[in-house]
Amino acid sequence: MVITLTQRLAMSPEVPVNLTLSLTAEERTRSRHRFETTDRQPVYLQLPRGTVLRDGDLLQSEANGVVVRVVAKPEPVLTVTADSFLELLKTAYHLGNRHVPLEITPSYLRLSPDPVLRDMLEHRGMHIVEEIQPFQPEVGAYVWTWALVQAVRNPG
Repeated sequence: MVITLTQRLAMSPEVPVNLTLSLTAEERTRSRHRFETTDRQPVYLQLPRGTVLRDGDLLQSEANGVVVRVVAKPEPVLTVTADSFLELLKTAYHLGNRHVPLEITPSYLRLSPDPVLRDMLEHRGMHIVEEIQPFQPEVGAYVWTWALVQAVRNPG
């Protein structure tokens, strides 16, 4: 039996979770799709269009109250570091200008592997590590701009 998940719940440690749904960054952008939980239980997302799920989100079925926790699935990524915060900030700007889904932190940037972007990053003198990690890119250009401003204000 397929469980249809129609509601996003507020995150709370008190909510009992029945199943876990491990999704890549791209899969977390699909609001209407069939997946399998880590226990191989089929679930169908029927969420409002444009919903982007984050690691730790809780989803609930309308019919039987089953609660499913979304987990960011480890996937291939490039983790980028720099010799200075300013160089990392400039690199974030250049990647954002290319509309690249990007995870931004004060100490590293993370993006999906791309040989052209890797070449650009190497030419900028960035340090690049290929990893398998959960990938949590910023959502939408307006959020990217907000994150960039926050990083400038709070570089540590």
